[in-house]
Amino acid sequence: MSGMRSASGPRARLGALAPPALLLLVFLVGWELATWLGKIDPGLLPGPVRVVRSTWDDRAALWPAIRISSEEALLGVLVAIAFAVVLAIAIDWSRTVRRSLYPLIVASQTLPIIALAPLVVIWFGFGIGPKVVLVALFTFFAVAVGLVQGLSSADPDTMSLLRTMGASRRQILVRVRLPSAVPQFFTGLKVAVTYAYVAAIVAEFVGAQQGLGVYMTTNKNALRTDLVFGAVLVTALLTLVLFGIVAILEHVAMPWRRPSERGVEW
Repeated sequence: MSGMRSASGPRARLGALAPPALLLLVFLVGWELATWLGKIDPGLLPGPVRVVRSTWDDRAALWPAIRISSEEALLGVLVAIAFAVVLAIAIDWSRTVRRSLYPLIVASQTLPIIALAPLVVIWFGFGIGPKVVLVALFTFFAVAVGLVQGLSSADPDTMSLLRTMGASRRQILVRVRLPSAVPQFFTGLKVAVTYAYVAAIVAEFVGAQQGLGVYMTTNKNALRTDLVFGAVLVTALLTLVLFGIVAILEHVAMPWRRPSERGVEW
């Protein structure tokens, strides 16, 4: 029985991937056929085959841009995690901090962060600093809210039991509240990492010497739409890789947690 279950797991995951993969394949084939038949100007919208071929041929120029943007995205996410953990614990630890700080964190999301990009560049210059700051601003909120909700969802009976045994607030935080926040933390982190590369590219649009944003701008000005599409494709793939890394870390941190293998009909 265990062998059957282990074999059905990969098959179920492959089965879940089949419908979106088929839909994507149909879309790409239709796109390519439209360019072949002359329905779309290849100079304005090149076919996927040309995009992939041109991007591969230009890999020597693309690779440094990928490296720079990846560094900005990863550092920004790490900074966001660090600040989110500190603030979430502070909010959970003190009712006063929660009442005064948590509404401000929520209200901060009403600010157009993209519009802040020029100011961040003016304040921090054209180096990697402003890009990391903007990525952190883009990705901070989801992680912080997930942690706050996770910390507040700790089992009250377990905490009461530890209190009767003489546990301190710090021990309850470490043994109960933080572990209960791990699932929500990874949920928020999955949402956050989908914005990491986008934030880095937006920051590079404002002012940078290298990166995927600069690469896109340069090729846009040269009317190389195939390379612009290639950079967009690479950005999407890098985001999927980053999302996959977070999913792997989630599985390592919570090996007992299994996603549902069957959808719920309703």
